[in-house]
Amino acid sequence: MNPFHRILVATDLTPHSKPALDEALELAKGNGTELLIAYAYTPPNVTQAQSVGGGVYEEWDENLRTDVQSRLQALADNARKEGVTATPLILSGVPYEAISDAAKEKEADLVVMGTHTRKSVARFFLGSVVSRVISSAPCPVLAVPSA
Repeated sequence: MNPFHRILVATDLTPHSKPALDEALELAKGNGTELLIAYAYTPPNVTQAQSVGGGVYEEWDENLRTDVQSRLQALADNARKEGVTATPLILSGVPYEAISDAAKEKEADLVVMGTHTRKSVARFFLGSVVSRVISSAPCPVLAVPSA
């Protein structure tokens, strides 16, 4: 019996997050677990918005969201080919807060995230976003090292 009914996997849409996506997919396979594939982005800030003409900010944000939606949809389609129910999620805001909030709102049983190797001591074992999600998520967080 699988203890997970809904897994939120956070991706930064780089090859570093592929091992986390693969792990989440394996955990979800064959037992009816729903996979939420999430990308969190910080919208262009107010200073940036004020430096461009009217409507440009909205177009900029929409173009970003359209690109992300297309890439997430491809990941969800691949999961569905493996027999897993998958839903793409675009999250907006500070990434660790957006991921933790989405996990709570969507009632996720597990958050899966990839880690990057960093040079600084503070980020040696876990990335800053992962460590903040671990401390703020309403459920367990599985940190998967990048290949």
